[in-house]
Amino acid sequence: MERLRNTYNKYWYAWAMVIPVVLVLAVLVFYPLFQGVWMSFTNINEANQVGEVCTKSLGGAETCAANPNQWQFIGLGNYADLLSGRVGEFWQNFRITLIWTFTCVFFHYTLGLALAVLINRQIKGRGVYRVLLILPWAVPAFVSAFSWKFIFDRDNGLVNGVISALGGTRVEFLDTVPKALAVVIIVNVWLGVPFMMVAMLGGMQSIPGELYEAAEMDGASPWQRFTNVTLPSLRPVSASVILLGTIWTFNMFPIIFLITRGGPAGGTDILVTGSYRAAFEGLRNYSLASSYGVLILSILIVYSIGYRFFLRKQGEVW
Repeated sequence: MERLRNTYNKYWYAWAMVIPVVLVLAVLVFYPLFQGVWMSFTNINEANQVGEVCTKSLGGAETCAANPNQWQFIGLGNYADLLSGRVGEFWQNFRITLIWTFTCVFFHYTLGLALAVLINRQIKGRGVYRVLLILPWAVPAFVSAFSWKFIFDRDNGLVNGVISALGGTRVEFLDTVPKALAVVIIVNVWLGVPFMMVAMLGGMQSIPGELYEAAEMDGASPWQRFTNVTLPSLRPVSASVILLGTIWTFNMFPIIFLITRGGPAGGTDILVTGSYRAAFEGLRNYSLASSYGVLILSILIVYSIGYRFFLRKQGEVW
């Protein structure tokens, strides 16, 4: 207790700065999180969320009675329904989510790294190139989604306009799952590459030039300098951005919802769009949507812990 008191007396100003942030997080993050976890153990939906049902008579008088279908605590029932496939398409959504996440993060990282290497060189107009390459990141996601949906439109889109001008037949890009999934992946890659590029570029500029000079004096080729100096030096940055990119992409709702709305026939739905459908389409099942959210959070926590364990096993301090 004495040690805690001494720490408080010495760093009281730090506590004063942190407390407002903790209160904001408690209101905006922790309370909704705990409420969502609790709701996932109930059967609450649009019909049974109120405890009383009130009706008005012809004379205007209002009478209220207990709702016979009031929500109840059902334990792990929602999770059993989801994981067994009795309700929703959890495993189908999970499979699409893995394909979507892995493909997007792979191209985010590889293209971002390639662009970072390119603009890290002393080339004319490098500042202009950097600004242009960062622009997709500055555009709001919903604006990008609508713009790309128009670009891939069958009748008025730019892509089909080029195909038609070259004598080809116009293509309906959103009528099958493979084509629709390819479209949303292209859009998300376009949006995510600038972040990876900026992060990789910052990591490259922190690498001491002496390492490259020593490697060049030893007769290393440009490729050898890249694989033996650049990539090892970028491991801490790469580890962080891949983890962040995976979490963001796993939960990337607007691109899929605004371009394909999960179609055709739910073929491009991922877990977060499945949660949205449960909460806001048909009979709004808030408890099922909360269960989706808890499962998504659990998957990402397990992934983050496993990813960190893997890095530590590889000798990375992170």
